[in-house]
Amino acid sequence: MSDTTNPEADESKDLEKKRLQERRRLRSGEGRERYLDMVQRERALLLDQGISRSTEQLLDMAGAVTTSEQEDEAIKDRATGDQLRAVLPVQSWLPLSIHLIGLRDSVLRVAPLHDLNDRQIQSLLSTANRSGFHVERVEIEVWDRKELIDTLRSVHDLSADRCEKTLSLWLADTDNGLLLNQFQRDMLAEALQMRASDIHLVQDNNPAAPNWIQYRIDGDMMPMHLLPPEAMARLTTLLKRDAGLNFGDRVTPKDGRFGFVWQGRSIDVRVAAGPQAQDGEKLTLRLLDRAALKGFDELFRRHEDVGDYLAKLLSPEIKGGGGLILLSGPTGSGKTTTLYACVQQIDRRRRHVLTIEDPIEYELRYATQWQVRPGMPGGSFADLIRAAMRHDPDYIIIGEMRDPDTVETSLKAAESGHTVISTIHADTALQTFERLRSLMPPEREKSSSYTLAQQVRAIMNQRLVRTLCQGCSHKVEVREVLNEHDLDMLDLNGDEKVRRHNASGCDLCNRTGISGRTLLLDALLITVGPSQRNDIYEALMSNVNRIPEQEGVMVHTRKEGLVDLVTSGLVDPKAALSYLEE
Repeated sequence: MSDTTNPEADESKDLEKKRLQERRRLRSGEGRERYLDMVQRERALLLDQGISRSTEQLLDMAGAVTTSEQEDEAIKDRATGDQLRAVLPVQSWLPLSIHLIGLRDSVLRVAPLHDLNDRQIQSLLSTANRSGFHVERVEIEVWDRKELIDTLRSVHDLSADRCEKTLSLWLADTDNGLLLNQFQRDMLAEALQMRASDIHLVQDNNPAAPNWIQYRIDGDMMPMHLLPPEAMARLTTLLKRDAGLNFGDRVTPKDGRFGFVWQGRSIDVRVAAGPQAQDGEKLTLRLLDRAALKGFDELFRRHEDVGDYLAKLLSPEIKGGGGLILLSGPTGSGKTTTLYACVQQIDRRRRHVLTIEDPIEYELRYATQWQVRPGMPGGSFADLIRAAMRHDPDYIIIGEMRDPDTVETSLKAAESGHTVISTIHADTALQTFERLRSLMPPEREKSSSYTLAQQVRAIMNQRLVRTLCQGCSHKVEVREVLNEHDLDMLDLNGDEKVRRHNASGCDLCNRTGISGRTLLLDALLITVGPSQRNDIYEALMSNVNRIPEQEGVMVHTRKEGLVDLVTSGLVDPKAALSYLEE
């Protein structure tokens, strides 16, 4: 076999990549321009009411995400202070009493409260470079001392490193309400700093039972703090009170929410409470950080064909075509994040977006959001979809298809010219078809299946794959890791350089060897019009596995995505095999 490469093919590939990046920059620019005049008028009105918001803050709230150069490059030579604080481990900069101003053209600008010595500067440089930033030197800015102290206090006040200290002080004086409130704030700050999506608290009155606070980070539960029963009872009571729940009722499952400000960002905390054992309680806190929501282009960066096809479907130029876009996967696979990224991609200035959710997780500007109220007359998904069609929507976003009535009503909405985007639980893209058919009423299965075959535009089944910490994972040739059979499964020749998981970890990844998660797709994109879909309908009725073979069906397999992640050094080859076997 010849190892020679085709220079013309490589040049064509590079040219296509540059065109794609340019299209993304244009899309991002359009996203900010489309809401600019609305935001400026809103800002003037808010100022009249004594509310100060910058134009950038209001644009961010509108979901106009900036696609910067750093999203397309592995090495980042520019970043804002917030981006630096989100990535750099807190122990590398907080003890230095410095304000991270930003990174520009490989120069890290900081404002220190005290003079930094050479060892501290070199340590900061090393940590920043291991974190994926390209930093050549540190530039010191001299600030007014009072202004700097105020900035440090506002930005770093809820610092994660204080949590253990506050806890020990409070446990020595559990009647101290101020320390209890401080621990609650520091616990939330610590969880956010560690990129936790949820906080789990178990309050069990059995003296022999452990009362743990656990964080879910990158999909895994991590035990963090152990509290005695009486202390945990006080903490759960405080959280329930803040969430507007009846803290005297430990038997009835209930939901609430409260707001929290961290590093200048508004965090929404959703609280779910339920009974635990004989006389205890379980609280689960979902941390909803709008700033952590991924933008459309960032989400589909490694799935360019899928992202471009979806962007066309969500374009404001498409009107009246209708169609169904489905996001499937197990619980916790990021379907809601993808759903919100799609909504942010829609031009909500020119198109009416109506969402039907249970519960509403993030407030979306310039969109109509309806909360499902099961058990109340007219409050179900299907009832609200029927009502939505009388409100002149262009896009109907449905939180989840979970019953036959919702499926039937969604298909009718798509057939009547609305673009419907929804989520459903299924293991693969093909199984999504079968899952939908299982929810169809038997007497109308044939007609509903025909409508489904006519209206479905895209099905994306997704998983979230844990990515390796680039600071401590080590490079090897893939043949040192996988045998011949495994190499064949991933279509690798054995010479590729890959990264291995370092179980000991480092300071960048909290000693786990894992840093974040990325999207892995199994997608079916149907590009032909309704008049050319009879073969797809026949395959749907006889053998769903034949659908990918039909004309006009583009397939993006999970295997292709895994091979890309392995060769890019983001996923351990052994872990990739386990995802493939799923």
